[in-house]
Amino acid sequence: MFIGVLQIELFIGEAQSLKDKRRVVRSIIERVRNRFNAAAAETGRLDSWNCCGLGFVFISNEAGHLDSMMNSVANFIESQGSCEVTGISTEIIPYT
Repeated sequence: MFIGVLQIELFIGEAQSLKDKRRVVRSIIERVRNRFNAAAAETGRLDSWNCCGLGFVFISNEAGHLDSMMNSVANFIESQGSCEVTGISTEIIPYT
């Protein structure tokens, strides 16, 4: 079994307040959870009103499947248009 961790840094140009940022972040997290069945949370830059860090976790029996899922999520977020992806970090951890 493998655990995949995806961390994405975002710049939300349209946000003028923390309330605007939270609306965009909540929407992205909800869409990813519904579409990819991934655990997701805002994990960084919590007090910044135009930047944020998101974390996603996946579990699979195959490392290749995890890599594909993480790429799909990153591409999905980039295609949303409500934010700009400024950084992506992935890690696949074998679990015994």
